[in-house]
Amino acid sequence: MSNDTLPKWVKPLLEFGPVLAFFVAYLAMKGTSYKLGGSEYDGFILVTALFVPLLLVSTAILWKLTGKISPMQIMTAVLVTVFGGLTVWLNDDRFIKMKPTLIYLIFAGILGFGLLRGQSYLRLVMQDALPMQVEGWMILTRRFTAVFFGLAVLNEVIWRFFSTDTWVYFKTFGLTAVLFGFFMTQAPLLAKYGLEKDD
Repeated sequence: MSNDTLPKWVKPLLEFGPVLAFFVAYLAMKGTSYKLGGSEYDGFILVTALFVPLLLVSTAILWKLTGKISPMQIMTAVLVTVFGGLTVWLNDDRFIKMKPTLIYLIFAGILGFGLLRGQSYLRLVMQDALPMQVEGWMILTRRFTAVFFGLAVLNEVIWRFFSTDTWVYFKTFGLTAVLFGFFMTQAPLLAKYGLEKDD
């Protein structure tokens, strides 16, 4: 099944549903602790244990329905599994909180490496959806690299110096808001360097 034949709400639900479910479950279970197998786990750890399989199932369903999955989704699933698993296994919430830092550093590193080679790796994965002149792609890639690096630093500051509540709100809404705002501010660049799609 292709994206064109899917109802418009299915893809966003599968992509963002697990994150919203994590947020709702955290609100319901925060401040409580549970004894399992002789060890005591707080609500955040148990919510993480539920989030990992939920994300993997959602990703698998999306792959089954669309027949494809982006490298970013694969990387996210792998890192969530690794860091979420460490969080539950070691009963230490620092690992899942570090996950966004690593994801954004990887993105910034990949894009930055491409820039050093005079290439826009962003263009390689997005040019079909967003036709644009090469010069425009280079500018957008430099901006994306800076934003990803900034988000990695910001995530480190939030989880290290603020409460878990603050980090959960930041992870659920703050990161999305920053990226959405960034995209909105790129409208002049897209208008200047954009190309019309071929029919």
